[in-house]
Amino acid sequence: MFSELHLDSVEKIVEALGDTEEAEIIGFIHKSYQELNESQNQWLEKSDFHCIDGCGCCCHNFEPDLLEGEVLYMAAWIIANNQYLADALAFTDTQRLFSLEAESDNSDITDKTCIFYNPNNAFHCSIYEGRPFICRLFGASASKDKHGEVCWKPCKFYPAKTLENFKTPLNHRQYSKQELIDIFGTIPPIMSNVMENVIGRYPGRTPTKALRTILPETIKKIYWLISLNGNHPTIPNPDMPRAS
Repeated sequence: MFSELHLDSVEKIVEALGDTEEAEIIGFIHKSYQELNESQNQWLEKSDFHCIDGCGCCCHNFEPDLLEGEVLYMAAWIIANNQYLADALAFTDTQRLFSLEAESDNSDITDKTCIFYNPNNAFHCSIYEGRPFICRLFGASASKDKHGEVCWKPCKFYPAKTLENFKTPLNHRQYSKQELIDIFGTIPPIMSNVMENVIGRYPGRTPTKALRTILPETIKKIYWLISLNGNHPTIPNPDMPRAS
Protein backbone atom coordinates (compact mmCIF):
# COMPACT_ATOMS: atom_id res chain seq x y z
CA MET A 1 0.00 0.00 0.00
CA PHE A 2 1.21 3.52 -0.78
CA SER A 3 0.32 4.68 2.72
CA GLU A 4 2.52 1.93 4.14
CA LEU A 5 5.55 3.54 2.49
CA HIS A 6 5.27 6.44 4.96
CA LEU A 7 6.10 9.03 2.32
CA ASP A 8 5.23 11.91 4.62
CA SER A 9 7.97 14.32 3.58
CA VAL A 10 9.52 15.54 0.34
CA GLU A 11 12.83 13.99 1.42
CA LYS A 12 11.21 10.55 1.73
CA ILE A 13 9.64 10.88 -1.70
CA VAL A 14 13.06 11.78 -3.14
CA GLU A 15 14.44 8.63 -1.51
CA ALA A 16 11.58 6.52 -2.89
CA LEU A 17 12.22 7.89 -6.39
CA GLY A 18 15.72 6.45 -6.22
CA ASP A 19 18.38 7.22 -8.78
CA THR A 20 16.20 9.25 -11.14
CA GLU A 21 16.71 12.70 -12.60
CA GLU A 22 13.36 13.69 -11.13
CA ALA A 23 14.66 12.94 -7.62
CA GLU A 24 17.76 15.05 -8.33
CA ILE A 25 15.65 17.96 -9.62
CA ILE A 26 13.31 17.88 -6.60
CA GLY A 27 16.35 17.89 -4.30
CA PHE A 28 17.83 20.84 -6.14
CA ILE A 29 14.58 22.83 -5.97
CA HIS A 30 14.29 22.03 -2.26
CA LYS A 31 17.80 23.41 -1.70
CA SER A 32 17.03 26.47 -3.85
CA TYR A 33 13.88 27.22 -1.82
CA GLN A 34 15.87 26.95 1.42
CA GLU A 35 18.52 29.36 0.12
CA LEU A 36 15.83 31.80 -1.04
CA ASN A 37 14.14 31.63 2.37
CA GLU A 38 17.42 32.49 4.09
CA SER A 39 18.03 35.43 1.76
CA GLN A 40 14.47 36.72 2.17
CA ASN A 41 14.60 36.35 5.95
CA GLN A 42 17.64 38.64 6.04
CA TRP A 43 15.74 41.21 3.98
CA LEU A 44 12.58 40.92 6.08
CA GLU A 45 14.45 41.20 9.38
CA LYS A 46 16.19 44.42 8.31
CA SER A 47 13.43 46.01 6.26
CA ASP A 48 10.42 44.89 8.32
CA PHE A 49 8.62 44.85 4.99
CA HIS A 50 6.17 42.01 5.62
CA CYS A 51 2.96 41.23 3.78
CA ILE A 52 -0.13 42.84 5.25
CA ASP A 53 -2.10 40.42 7.42
CA GLY A 54 -5.14 39.10 5.62
CA CYS A 55 -4.11 40.41 2.18
CA GLY A 56 -3.79 37.54 -0.31
CA CYS A 57 -4.33 39.89 -3.27
CA CYS A 58 -1.54 38.27 -5.29
CA CYS A 59 -3.56 35.02 -5.34
CA HIS A 60 -6.47 36.69 -7.14
CA ASN A 61 -6.84 36.66 -10.91
CA PHE A 62 -3.61 34.69 -11.19
CA GLU A 63 -2.61 31.10 -11.86
CA PRO A 64 1.15 30.46 -12.14
CA ASP A 65 2.95 28.79 -15.00
CA LEU A 66 5.44 26.28 -13.61
CA LEU A 67 8.91 25.12 -14.50
CA GLU A 68 9.44 21.35 -14.48
CA GLY A 69 11.37 21.56 -11.21
CA GLU A 70 8.67 23.64 -9.55
CA VAL A 71 5.87 21.27 -10.50
CA LEU A 72 7.89 18.20 -9.49
CA TYR A 73 8.48 19.73 -6.07
CA MET A 74 4.86 20.86 -5.76
CA ALA A 75 3.59 17.38 -6.68
CA ALA A 76 5.98 15.72 -4.20
CA TRP A 77 4.94 18.14 -1.46
CA ILE A 78 1.23 17.53 -2.04
CA ILE A 79 1.70 13.73 -2.08
CA ALA A 80 3.65 13.93 1.17
CA ASN A 81 1.26 16.28 2.96
CA ASN A 82 -2.17 15.52 1.51
CA GLN A 83 -2.40 12.28 -0.44
CA TYR A 84 -6.16 12.62 -0.73
CA LEU A 85 -5.70 15.92 -2.57
CA ALA A 86 -2.91 14.43 -4.69
CA ASP A 87 -5.15 11.54 -5.73
CA ALA A 88 -8.03 13.89 -6.49
CA LEU A 89 -5.81 16.08 -8.66
CA ALA A 90 -4.41 13.11 -10.56
CA PHE A 91 -7.44 10.86 -10.91
CA THR A 92 -10.66 12.87 -10.82
CA ASP A 93 -12.33 15.36 -13.13
CA THR A 94 -9.74 18.13 -13.17
CA GLN A 95 -12.04 20.39 -15.18
CA ARG A 96 -14.28 20.58 -12.12
CA LEU A 97 -11.43 20.52 -9.63
CA PHE A 98 -9.58 23.33 -11.35
CA SER A 99 -12.51 25.73 -11.57
CA LEU A 100 -11.09 29.09 -10.55
CA GLU A 101 -14.48 30.69 -9.92
CA ALA A 102 -14.86 31.87 -6.33
CA GLU A 103 -17.38 34.25 -4.88
CA SER A 104 -15.85 37.49 -3.65
CA ASP A 105 -17.08 39.51 -0.70
CA ASN A 106 -19.28 41.37 -3.14
CA SER A 107 -21.87 38.91 -4.42
CA ASP A 108 -22.16 40.89 -7.64
CA ILE A 109 -18.54 40.18 -8.53
CA THR A 110 -17.03 36.87 -9.56
CA ASP A 111 -13.41 36.74 -8.49
CA LYS A 112 -10.86 34.31 -9.89
CA THR A 113 -8.25 32.80 -7.61
CA CYS A 114 -5.65 30.06 -7.72
CA ILE A 115 -7.14 26.67 -6.89
CA PHE A 116 -4.95 26.54 -3.78
CA TYR A 117 -6.10 29.89 -2.43
CA ASN A 118 -7.58 29.53 1.05
CA PRO A 119 -8.97 32.68 2.70
CA ASN A 120 -9.02 30.92 6.08
CA ASN A 121 -5.34 29.99 6.00
CA ALA A 122 -2.85 32.37 7.66
CA PHE A 123 -0.84 32.50 4.42
CA HIS A 124 -3.92 32.19 2.16
CA CYS A 125 -2.30 29.17 0.50
CA SER A 126 -3.18 25.53 1.18
CA ILE A 127 0.18 24.35 -0.22
CA TYR A 128 2.30 27.18 1.20
CA GLU A 129 5.53 25.18 1.62
CA GLY A 130 5.08 23.71 -1.86
CA ARG A 131 4.37 26.97 -3.69
CA PRO A 132 6.50 27.93 -6.74
CA PHE A 133 9.15 30.64 -7.10
CA ILE A 134 6.83 33.40 -8.32
CA CYS A 135 4.66 33.05 -5.22
CA ARG A 136 7.76 33.11 -3.01
CA LEU A 137 9.32 36.09 -4.78
CA PHE A 138 6.26 38.30 -5.22
CA GLY A 139 6.56 41.33 -2.96
CA ALA A 140 9.85 40.11 -1.47
CA SER A 141 12.35 40.46 -4.30
CA ALA A 142 14.13 43.05 -6.39
CA SER A 143 14.38 43.18 -10.16
CA LYS A 144 16.57 44.85 -12.78
CA ASP A 145 15.60 47.85 -14.86
CA LYS A 146 16.16 48.24 -18.60
CA HIS A 147 19.75 49.26 -17.91
CA GLY A 148 20.44 46.14 -15.87
CA GLU A 149 20.52 48.08 -12.58
CA VAL A 150 19.00 46.58 -9.45
CA CYS A 151 15.75 48.24 -8.41
CA TRP A 152 12.87 47.53 -6.04
CA LYS A 153 9.22 48.51 -6.14
CA PRO A 154 6.99 48.26 -3.07
CA CYS A 155 4.22 45.72 -3.58
CA LYS A 156 1.40 47.36 -5.52
CA PHE A 157 -1.11 45.98 -3.01
CA TYR A 158 0.64 47.58 -0.03
CA PRO A 159 -1.49 50.34 1.53
CA ALA A 160 -0.03 53.82 0.91
CA LYS A 161 -0.63 54.82 4.54
CA THR A 162 1.40 51.84 5.77
CA LEU A 163 4.27 52.75 3.44
CA GLU A 164 4.21 56.33 4.69
CA ASN A 165 4.50 55.11 8.29
CA PHE A 166 7.85 53.39 7.80
CA LYS A 167 10.79 54.93 9.70
CA THR A 168 11.82 56.32 6.33
CA PRO A 169 8.51 57.01 4.54
CA LEU A 170 8.23 55.01 1.32
CA ASN A 171 6.49 57.18 -1.23
CA HIS A 172 8.47 56.42 -4.41
CA ARG A 173 7.29 54.01 -7.04
CA GLN A 174 10.80 52.63 -7.44
CA TYR A 175 14.03 52.55 -5.41
CA SER A 176 17.60 52.00 -6.59
CA LYS A 177 20.03 49.57 -5.00
CA GLN A 178 21.84 52.41 -3.22
CA GLU A 179 18.58 53.84 -1.92
CA LEU A 180 17.67 50.43 -0.51
CA ILE A 181 21.03 50.14 1.23
CA ASP A 182 20.68 53.66 2.62
CA ILE A 183 17.14 52.98 3.91
CA PHE A 184 17.28 49.33 4.96
CA GLY A 185 20.96 48.42 4.96
CA THR A 186 20.33 45.54 2.58
CA ILE A 187 18.53 44.52 -0.61
CA PRO A 188 16.04 41.69 -1.23
CA PRO A 189 16.88 38.71 -3.46
CA ILE A 190 17.00 39.61 -7.15
CA MET A 191 14.29 37.72 -9.03
CA SER A 192 16.20 37.32 -12.30
CA ASN A 193 19.30 35.97 -10.51
CA VAL A 194 17.22 33.37 -8.68
CA MET A 195 15.50 32.19 -11.86
CA GLU A 196 18.69 32.20 -13.96
CA ASN A 197 20.28 29.88 -11.41
CA VAL A 198 17.38 27.44 -11.66
CA ILE A 199 16.99 27.57 -15.43
CA GLY A 200 20.75 27.33 -15.97
CA ARG A 201 20.97 24.12 -13.93
CA TYR A 202 18.72 22.15 -16.26
CA PRO A 203 18.85 23.75 -19.73
CA GLY A 204 16.33 22.29 -22.13
CA ARG A 205 14.09 21.08 -19.29
CA THR A 206 12.64 24.39 -18.18
CA PRO A 207 9.73 25.44 -20.45
CA THR A 208 6.76 26.55 -18.38
CA LYS A 209 3.26 25.10 -18.44
CA ALA A 210 0.06 26.18 -16.72
CA LEU A 211 -0.43 24.69 -13.26
CA ARG A 212 -3.74 23.06 -14.19
CA THR A 213 -2.16 21.39 -17.23
CA ILE A 214 1.06 20.06 -15.75
CA LEU A 215 0.32 19.27 -12.07
CA PRO A 216 -2.07 16.30 -12.49
CA GLU A 217 0.21 14.50 -14.94
CA THR A 218 3.25 15.17 -12.77
CA ILE A 219 1.59 13.60 -9.72
CA LYS A 220 0.84 10.53 -11.85
CA LYS A 221 4.46 10.50 -13.04
CA ILE A 222 5.80 10.49 -9.50
CA TYR A 223 3.47 7.63 -8.55
CA TRP A 224 4.67 5.71 -11.61
CA LEU A 225 8.37 6.32 -10.94
CA ILE A 226 8.00 5.24 -7.32
CA SER A 227 6.38 1.99 -8.46
CA LEU A 228 9.17 1.39 -11.00
CA ASN A 229 11.68 1.80 -8.21
CA GLY A 230 10.27 -1.26 -6.47
CA ASN A 231 7.56 0.40 -4.43
CA HIS A 232 3.90 -0.18 -5.22
CA PRO A 233 1.62 2.74 -4.48
CA THR A 234 -2.06 2.02 -4.52
CA ILE A 235 -3.68 3.69 -7.51
CA PRO A 236 -6.99 5.14 -6.30
CA ASN A 237 -10.36 4.61 -7.88
CA PRO A 238 -10.81 7.22 -10.65
CA ASP A 239 -14.42 7.62 -9.51
CA MET A 240 -13.41 8.62 -5.98
CA PRO A 241 -15.12 11.77 -4.66
CA ARG A 242 -13.62 15.17 -5.29
CA ALA A 243 -11.28 16.62 -2.66
CA SER A 244 -12.74 19.36 -0.48
